[in-house]
This record gives sequence, C-alpha cells and structure tokens, in this order.
Amino acid sequence: MATTLTLKSGTSWPDTWRRCLAAAPEAFRDDRVLNLWNASWQADGRPLPTTSPVDGSPVAGPPRLDGATASRAVRACLDQHRAWRHVPLEERRARVAATLDALAAHRDLLALLLVWEIGKPWRLAQADVDRAVDGVRWYVDGIGPMLDGRAPLDGPVSNIASWNYPMSVLVHAMLVQALAGNAVIAKTPTDGGVACLSLACALAAREGVPVTLVSGSGSELSRALVRAPEIGCVSFVGGRDTGAAVATAVADLGKRHILEQEGLNTWGLWNHSDWDTFSAVVPKLFDYGKQRCTAYPRFVVQRALFDAFLAAYLPAVRTLSVGHPLAVERRDDPCPRLDFGPVINAAKAEELHDQIAEAVDRGAVPLYRGDPADARFLPGQDTSAYVQPVTLLGPPPSSPLHHAEPFGPVDTIVLVDTEAELLAAMNASNGALVATLSTDDRATYERLAPQIRAFKVGHGTARSRGDRDELFGGFGASWRGAFVGGELLVRAVTRGPRGERLPGNFPYYRLMP
Repeated sequence: MATTLTLKSGTSWPDTWRRCLAAAPEAFRDDRVLNLWNASWQADGRPLPTTSPVDGSPVAGPPRLDGATASRAVRACLDQHRAWRHVPLEERRARVAATLDALAAHRDLLALLLVWEIGKPWRLAQADVDRAVDGVRWYVDGIGPMLDGRAPLDGPVSNIASWNYPMSVLVHAMLVQALAGNAVIAKTPTDGGVACLSLACALAAREGVPVTLVSGSGSELSRALVRAPEIGCVSFVGGRDTGAAVATAVADLGKRHILEQEGLNTWGLWNHSDWDTFSAVVPKLFDYGKQRCTAYPRFVVQRALFDAFLAAYLPAVRTLSVGHPLAVERRDDPCPRLDFGPVINAAKAEELHDQIAEAVDRGAVPLYRGDPADARFLPGQDTSAYVQPVTLLGPPPSSPLHHAEPFGPVDTIVLVDTEAELLAAMNASNGALVATLSTDDRATYERLAPQIRAFKVGHGTARSRGDRDELFGGFGASWRGAFVGGELLVRAVTRGPRGERLPGNFPYYRLMP
C-alpha cells in the first residue's frame, strides 16, 4: 500500500526564510532580498516574482537593477579593487578562511536554499556547499607559490554564471579570485539561487572580502558587467547562445576572459564487454537530472553491442528515484536519497516534453519512459517542473536532441558501425567539456581518444569538472578564453610576465596546458 508523504519538519520555505532573516538580517527583508554593492546592502531594484521548481510555491526573486545602477555598482567595485589589491596575502588568506568557516557553519541552511531555489536533492545540495568550502580551502593553503611573480588584475573580475551550481562553481570562483587580490562582482542567475548567493556573500562581506552581488537581465546589465572599461576579467558559465555574445564583446575589447559553454558530452562504447561496471554507473549519470555541464546525455554504441548495451542500461535506468526533495514518510525522517527532483522550472519541463514528442514524431524510437506514478510527491503538489527519465534511440538530425545538450533527464542513443562513424557521432557538437570511451582494448582507446574533441576523455569512467588541482577547459565552441582549475585558475585572474600566453582557447591561438 502506498504511503502518503509529508514535508520534512522544519524545511518549509517560510521556515527557511526565517532562518535567512536571522542569519543575515543585513541582506534580507521580510519581503525581499537586497543587492550588495558599494560595500553595503541596497534596497534597490525591482524583485522579480519567482516560484520554486519543487512545488510551484512563491520564493524570493532577484531584485533586478537597471543598467545605470549596475554601472555605478561596477565603478564602486573598482574602488574596492584598488584598495584590496594592496592588502597583504596573509590578511587576504585570513579573511577568506574566516568566510569558509562561516559558510561551513551555515552549511545546512545554504543547502536547504539550494533545494527550494533550484530543486537540488538534499545530498547533492550539501555536496555543492561542501565542494565550494573544501575547494577554496585548498587554495587558501597553497596559493602562495601560485602567486609568485604575479599581480592582481587592473580591475575587478565580473562573474556571470548559470543557476545550477551557485556554490561549487560561482562562490568558489569568486573567493579564489578575491584570494588572488581582486575585488569581485557577480550577477545572480535569473532562474534561481538568489537567496543562497546572498547569504554566502553576506558571510563573505562580514569578513571584509570585497564582493558585489547584483541582479538584473543579461541584456540590461551586459554593458556594465561585460563591456565596462573598469572590468579586468569576465568569467562566464552558461549556454552557447549567450556565451557567443559575451565572447564577441570581450574579443572586441581585448579583455581577459573565461567562458565555459555547453557541449554535447558523449559516451562511446566500442568492442566493450564489462557491462557490470557500465550498469553501475548509469544511475550516477542522472544526478541532478543531468542539469550539469559535465552530464552525459548521448551514448554512441557499436551496433553489434546494442543488445548487450540494453541489457545493462535498462535495468539500471529503472532504478532511478525521482520526486520532491523534502517529501518523507514521517516528519522527522531524513531527507530522501533521490537521483533528481524537478528541472529548473515548468517552462524548461514543457520545452523538454515538446522536444521529446517532436523527436519521436520524426522517427526517434522511445526505449524507456519513467512513470510519474513511481515518483515521490506530496499529495496535491504542483508537479509541472518534473520530467521523468526518457531514453530515445536515433534522434533525427532535425531535432535539438540530436546535436545539443538537453539539460534534463533525457538520454539519446546513436548506433554506429565503424570507428569513423563513432568519432563523428562523438564529435557532433563542435567540441565538448568531457567524453568517455568504453573499450576493452587499451590500444584502441589510446588511438581514438585524441580524436575526440573533448577537454577530458575517460577510459570507461565518467569525467567531471574536477576540484582543487584538476584542470578544466573545453574544445571547440564549448570554451573560450583561459582554462581554469588548480594553478590555472589563479593565473587566469592575475597578471604575469609581459607577453605571457595563458593556456586556453583564444581567438588567435589555442594553448594546451
């Protein structure tokens, strides 16, 4: 008999909001979040009505500034930058370390905000916070040698990032940039994360770290955050359409830049037989509904292996657990261990449903569809932002699912007969961030891997963005500008010797680390 689920005690949005007001009263009001610029929290901007993807209920929206106010914020950030760049490294390390201690002390509240604002399951929300804190601690401990012979940039670093990893990508980058001697400014993602980022920035600002956090539409704020002469570097994480516009702007201005863009990450299987290992990894590839820049939404499978592939893949995908991230059987139970909850909003869910239906109408074969009846939902809750896992064979070339990353729990499979077809299918999106090739023969992997246009290629194992000293970048249209990770992140946001060529993918050269 099915059990009626209930919301875990103390985790409602009103409960969460009250905790925000108590933890950082300077950043929150009863009815809104504030912007942080000129070293103070400002009650400006027009809050955008926003709902949680979890259940469609209202949550805090970003207080959107106009372009003129954003320009003032950038000028104020430059003043902070000119002072901060002269602060001794040991003092910068102490202030950033104190910020990390504060973030760790508020770990559960930051994670709960990620659940409500962007729909992350509890364990993944906690991991996002932990990766930010642990990753920056690595830099606090080891940044000294990384800064030898280097100096902060001439202006602050401007950060524009997607909504999916507010802590482990955006806050992590901001704190490392500040540790390297730069003031930092960030735009809150329109689709979610404003309260989590505001709390994190409030904790950093208390420790004297020069952070600026503003909200607004990309088109309205682009002139200030991308084109303003005060900006020393632009760091962007997002889709190719927006990224292309940013890339054009920074190239025209000759501005330092780090532009991480999407690509269709692929998993190829060729002369492969270790199906138990492959089957075990399939559910992990659905973490957070594949709403990750390093997700694997495409499998390129040797036709002769297709029956064995299905025998390993289908039982694994049937184990996926989907639903409300805070729905429990008894109010004091721990949060459920889900593979994913909702996608970012109902509009994205509708877009994915439309793309799936269109692909099937044009010839794709549906191999698997998750059943909403198996999902964990509260009685009567809004489920419009939820998409059950779907697997399609042979997406037609006219479908976006053929060549672009769906950013949702949708797998596509392409069958190939030759190594040339395998490589062509794995390189369908003109560059990717990661890829994997599963093959029994090491020599085959060594021969084919260099021809796969991805920055990281795994041999039968998934690759990720990485932490600490692991480098990260992309090939083709998936990356523009300086590569990051480890020492490269510090080099990307500091000035080195005259004539230095940073490793990266630039308009006039590409230099691998």
